[in-house]
Amino acid sequence: MVAKVISGKNIRGLLNYNENKVSEGVAQCIAASRFGCDAHGLTFSDKLNRFRKVTDLNQKVRTNAIHISLNFDVNEKLTNEQLHTIASDYMTRIGFGEQPYLVYRHTDAAHPHVHIITTNVQSDGKRIDIHNIGRNQSEKARKEIEVAYGLVRAEGRSKKREMEPIQIENAVYGKSETKRSISNVIRMVTRSYKYTSLPELNAVLRQFNVVADRGAEGTQMHNKKGLLYSLLDEKGKRLVYLSRPVQFMANQFWSILRNNSS
Repeated sequence: MVAKVISGKNIRGLLNYNENKVSEGVAQCIAASRFGCDAHGLTFSDKLNRFRKVTDLNQKVRTNAIHISLNFDVNEKLTNEQLHTIASDYMTRIGFGEQPYLVYRHTDAAHPHVHIITTNVQSDGKRIDIHNIGRNQSEKARKEIEVAYGLVRAEGRSKKREMEPIQIENAVYGKSETKRSISNVIRMVTRSYKYTSLPELNAVLRQFNVVADRGAEGTQMHNKKGLLYSLLDEKGKRLVYLSRPVQFMANQFWSILRNNSS
């Protein structure tokens, strides 16, 4: 099993990403913990408001959105019930068992995998420390769960690289060099998420204060499939544009898009 933990500032973006997958028929919400009812009885607003109710208890915690993916070997045939059990066990082992969280099973890749949305703000308003959670709590939980459930172990150099915790600093104007920070965000997001459209990509990018734009139809950038990246302020408005499109990032986007759609 390979576990990846990503932190961000936009739970709505996480919900949009996963719910869009559900609408496309390539994902389903298989579990809702501490939401008061079964996952099938929850609307998008129910899910978002539940998280907001918790995060509002401590508005000083800006990085309050946690996105976890658990990835299993392609030969493992796991039912929704088994995935739910494993996800619940994993959350308990990393210290998030008492947190509200949603579990989505995605079917847009050859291997079984789930995405988990949660927050690190607790019911008493205190914050769960997530510093090095990928390297420490998550890695320990992964090894224990592999043994407990007889899962294929994530051994070997290539898989060890995949297990490295994903740490993305939110791009902030005036605090990080614009082009470099945006490039770092794009590289990490395209490595960790599967998307089939620009809106899906932007749903994730917005967690890290970045948005991609193709430009208006008929413009040279739109016709040549370029992308223009910009930073977002706290209200989601474009703060500053790059002076020119990052063409190699655009080429990467269209290449991954073709592969994800095939």
